[in-house]
This record gives sequence, C-alpha cells and structure tokens, in this order.
Amino acid sequence: MTLTTLLIYIGLAALALTGITHFVLRATRNVGMSLLQNFVGALFLFSGYVKAIDPLGTAYKMEQYFAEFEATANGAGAAFLAPVFPWLNEFAVGFSVFMIVLEIMLGFMLILGAKPRLTGWLLFPIIAFFTVLTGFTYLTGYVPSGSNFFAFGDWGPYTDTNMKVTDCGCFGDFLKLEPRVSFLKDVALLIPAVIFLLAPGKLHRLFTYRTRTLAIVAAGTISVFYCLSNFVWDIPHQDFRPFKVGTDVAARKQAESDAAAAVTVLGYELTNKANGEVVRMTTDEFLKVYKDYPEEAWVIDNFTSEPTLEATKISEFEVSDAEGYDVVPDLLADPGYTFVIVAYKLKGEAGNWDEDYVEVWREDIQPVVERAKAAGHTVMAMTKFVDDATIEDFKRAIGADYPFHRGDDILLKTIIRSNPGVVLMKEGVILNKWHHDKLPAFEDIANRDILAASSK
Repeated sequence: MTLTTLLIYIGLAALALTGITHFVLRATRNVGMSLLQNFVGALFLFSGYVKAIDPLGTAYKMEQYFAEFEATANGAGAAFLAPVFPWLNEFAVGFSVFMIVLEIMLGFMLILGAKPRLTGWLLFPIIAFFTVLTGFTYLTGYVPSGSNFFAFGDWGPYTDTNMKVTDCGCFGDFLKLEPRVSFLKDVALLIPAVIFLLAPGKLHRLFTYRTRTLAIVAAGTISVFYCLSNFVWDIPHQDFRPFKVGTDVAARKQAESDAAAAVTVLGYELTNKANGEVVRMTTDEFLKVYKDYPEEAWVIDNFTSEPTLEATKISEFEVSDAEGYDVVPDLLADPGYTFVIVAYKLKGEAGNWDEDYVEVWREDIQPVVERAKAAGHTVMAMTKFVDDATIEDFKRAIGADYPFHRGDDILLKTIIRSNPGVVLMKEGVILNKWHHDKLPAFEDIANRDILAASSK
C-alpha cells in the first residue's frame, strides 16, 4: 500500500463519518470542519493502531533518533547535552507506549469532539514536534558522511544514504515512508492543527459530555492493555516485518540477491561542487566526456535501474559463529527442524547477569530446547556481537550446551519482538515464533507444528 492509497481510504472513512454526523446525528456546526475533524481523527486512529500492534518497533525507532541526536550534539559543540540522549534511551519503551496511546486518544477526541480546546492544544505541539523531527531526518540527506548537521557549509547534494534514520516509523512497519514524504505529510497536518487550535468552537460534538469522556477513558485503557499485550507477554498478533511466520526466508533471500545483481547502471549524475549545477547523462555519453568532469570539481554519482524486488532485512541476514563463519546458508538449507533462540541483547554482564533474565532462560527456554535436542532437532541461539568469554559465561549461567552465534542487533530485533524469543525453522521456512512467556512445551510444539509441517 502507498501513502496515496491509504489517504484515499482515510478520506472515504472521513466522508462516511461526516455523513453520519450531519444527516443522522445532526451534530455538525460546520460541514467542512467536521470533515477535516474526522479525516485527521481517522488518520490518527489508524496510525496509532498500526503502531500499537508493535510498540517495540516504535521504541527501537526512538532509540535510532536518540543515537543520532547524541552524535549531532557531540559534533556541534553541545557535548553537555549528549548524555541526555542515552538516558532518554532507557525510557524509549515507555515513551513509545505513551505516544501511541495519546495518538489513539486524540483520534477519538477529534471524531467525538471531546474537549475541543484541549484537543487543539495537544494536537498542535505534537504535530509541530514531529514536523521538526521528520524535517531534521530529511535534511540529514544533505549532510555528507563525517560532517555534522550544523556544519551548514559542508552540506552537499541530497543523498538518501546519508540519513541514519531512513524512515520515520509514522505507520510502523505497515507502511514505510521516506523522510521527505513524512516531512511533507506533517507540514500538511499543521494546517488543520492550527485551524483546530484557533476555532475549537466550530468542532462538532457527538453524544453527551459523560459519554464522550467515558469513551475516551475506555479507548486509553484498552490501548494501554493492547500495547502491553504485544510485547510484555506476547509478540505482535500481526507481523508486518519480513521474518513473519510462513516466510520462505531461503527463497526470498535468493530472490532479493538475484534482483540486486540484475540492477544495471543507466547513467551518471554530476553535481558541480562550486555552483550546484547538476548534469545527467547516459553511461555512453559520460564515457566520452568524463575527462571534462574531474572529481576535484564534481560529485559523480550513478543512477541505476530499479530492482524487480525490493530488498528487505532478509538480504542482510548474516549470523557468524565463533570463527566468523556465516551460519545462515547452512541454517536455510537444513532439511531438519531448527529451534533458533533470538536474543538481541543479553541483559547484564559476565559474572553479573540480570537474575530475572537468567531465570527466563532457565524456566521458559531451557526445558523446551533440551527436549528438542534430545529428540534430534538442532538448537542454536543468536545474539548481538559480544566476545567469546561473555558468551561462555552466559551459557554457564543458564546451563546451555548449544552454540551462540552473533549478528547485528537491529536485524535480530526485526526477526522477533521478544528477548529472548524462539523461532522454529525448517528448510529456510519460518514455521512459528513464540514470545518466551508463550513458548509451549516441546510435546505441544511437536504435536502441532512439527507434525503439521511434516504432513505437508
């Protein structure tokens, strides 16, 4: 789905709501205002809902922003601000849930017309904040690698690879938006935000004050519970990420690799470093005149054909053993069943592991994977890059006798939203995934998932 398609659906929903508000409930004070009210409200509800499905995804996005802000502060002569961002990082999950719930409540408040003045005063600063955030992200595309955002003299041509945060996370993993598109969207939303702020009396109000208040409180309560259910004691009930259940990771990885290999250079874009002049030409044209465009005076970039298949995190699926060997090809080709324990971060440090975290492994994970090994299945764990001594100390702490492999923590977070979580794979296909709190007994897995897969 594209943003345009989504906005059309949101617009149709707003038209339907406005029709009910005007013709059935007869509550409109200004039809145009009601339509705008319902459109922004429906957009906020949908945006909040798709993020509530995966609150950890929003939290991880916040961590990316905090890391970028820390680096920017350090390089801009504001090192005294830098320590604030790692501290904020510790509360990223809490911030995520708070913002998601607030977004959903604001959506309901707009549609119902609850507390219009408060709604306006909440909506405007939130949209203004995200406009600045997405604007900053978009503008980093003009900042060359190694330069600071505030070193404006170093800015060059826009290059999307310059951005450390490549999408805003406005719609979670359901819909990825380029920062420029996100920025323009937020700029557009500032218009109704200002209107609601200046003319709250023209907003429609549905039902009674008591009913509106109860509806908003109920929406907030349900939203909090729903958010927590998708990461505290279970994984998201809908998975928009590439490693969802049923995915043939082996086939997808090969297809993405083939698509990338088939990309061809169509030509070159040259930007004059002195005056910003841009020249585009085909490869044949460039080869004839390349001496006229020395690298000292021109930034030379090529432009290519579009891949027939968009690359996902599956293309980056690489996990190394203790010797540095990538075990993923063997994993994806294994005809047997493999229980993969994914933990993007081992909580604590060697000799001082988090007791609750160790207990999760001992009580939830170990009994299942030990039975799986005894039944002849493969068991492995994946965690972020740490040294051998740390791995061995953690294995002793939990009583593990299976290998721990290492990979990028962002990749591991993409595979499963649980730390630790378990993924069952066979011949490169993801058969099932479990939060550690929801991991069934091995006998239940064998009777349901393994027998079901074997019968296909």
